[in-house]
Amino acid sequence: MDYAIEMLHVTKEFPGIIANDDVTIRVKKGTIHALLGENGAGKSTLMSILFGMYQPNRGEIKVNGKTVVINDPNVANDLGIGMVHQHFKLVDIYTAAENIILGREDKSMFGPLSFANASKKIKELGERYGLYVDPDMKVEDMTVGMQQRVEILKMLYRDSDILIFDEPTAVLTPQEIDELMEIMKNLKNEGKTIVLITHKLKEIKRVADVCTVLRRGKVIDTIDVASTSESEMAKLMVGRDVEFKVDKKEHEFGDVVLKVEHLNVKNARGLSAVKDLSFDIRKGEILGIAGIDGNGQTELVYALTGLSKVESGKVYLNGKDITDLSIYDHYEAGLSHVPEDRHRHGLILDFKLKENYIVHSYDKAPFCKHGVLDNKEIDKYASRLTEEFDVRSGQGIETIARSMSGGNQQKAIIAREVDRSSDLMIIVQPTRGLDVGAIEYIHNRIVNERNKGRAILLVSFELDEILSLSDRIAVMFSGEITGVKKAEETNEHELGLLMAGGHSNA
Repeated sequence: MDYAIEMLHVTKEFPGIIANDDVTIRVKKGTIHALLGENGAGKSTLMSILFGMYQPNRGEIKVNGKTVVINDPNVANDLGIGMVHQHFKLVDIYTAAENIILGREDKSMFGPLSFANASKKIKELGERYGLYVDPDMKVEDMTVGMQQRVEILKMLYRDSDILIFDEPTAVLTPQEIDELMEIMKNLKNEGKTIVLITHKLKEIKRVADVCTVLRRGKVIDTIDVASTSESEMAKLMVGRDVEFKVDKKEHEFGDVVLKVEHLNVKNARGLSAVKDLSFDIRKGEILGIAGIDGNGQTELVYALTGLSKVESGKVYLNGKDITDLSIYDHYEAGLSHVPEDRHRHGLILDFKLKENYIVHSYDKAPFCKHGVLDNKEIDKYASRLTEEFDVRSGQGIETIARSMSGGNQQKAIIAREVDRSSDLMIIVQPTRGLDVGAIEYIHNRIVNERNKGRAILLVSFELDEILSLSDRIAVMFSGEITGVKKAEETNEHELGLLMAGGHSNA
């Protein structure tokens, strides 16, 4: 048969929403088939059905020409289907190796030898595909990028023939993305079939053969990638023309808002992660932090927001020493934070959307009067943010955050933090998992806050994003700043050299 996967007239309904509406998609063997669509368009839901995590209300699934019923992921694995999830399915207290072999342990023998064989295979896979991880390192001690590599290795360890990648490059650096694109091409050349869920049109153009576009649960079109432009794909996805360039005008910067002096911070393993770092950000300025994941950016942000302890050095916000304040007092001092890990630090997943909007201000007017929550004011505020930032969910502001798509969870966090209009905004990976329409809107909002005089620290692994939004760019390598450049006076090549540890004379 020509097709590795056929999903025919698939419909999946959740309370208040039809996630997949009579969707038909056919994926040819040995090809890379992209799934493109806005946040909440139903892409991840469709692939979760193929992987056995959801059951369709209606429809038929064929794998290699045979009709199948995929009740759970173990059935999918047995059919040769593997999936790298957008939100990682890892056990924090387990090591990389334990996560990778979980459910696929060597049943022929027990003890150290069996585990050693597994670790050896993991190391061989890591070397073969450029996905090195320490098999003995616990997931809770890993950066987000390292966790992503564990997910990919987990799939490769199972020798899957049909590989589903759900936003696999969302947390990778440009160099790592290049490597992953080559890995995908190699896997395709070995005869594997790949379904790639991504919002990044450049990636689709680089590796995909065919692209199916979804909008609000329906198939809009299936196109040949080589003969379709990025702008045409963007229009199919969001239903309108999309402006890719950010309109950021030069303006005068004001007084220093954030001042960091000789900051030293250790990571979760007690090793030095931020080394004698000093910089400042002024009113109306965006300072972008570029760097390969794992070079101290996470620890820097944790220290600035109160999530981790500062070993030595000082942090001043509007001249006030906030170095040793609690997380709550950091916010009270005039700080907003869009975190890297939206599940761990951005949302209370079992709270409603409207409750997540007010987590920083539930005890203040107008949301609270005489110690009692004012639900009318909360609903009014939550409805405004939801409409303004186009946050989509099945039951509106009453939706449990856990049930929302990753992109809409991200939009909800950004809506909350941007709307606070704090003096200092620390924004990490703001457009991770967002579609081009949402990226356009979020970028414009960030620049608008800058134009209002906010000081913004932007941490992103997307060099395009750093270059287009930042006024100045500081590159971090091994916990140090290897160079600071004006955005209009640098380029990806120069930043790449600095990210690899080269020092700038400027």
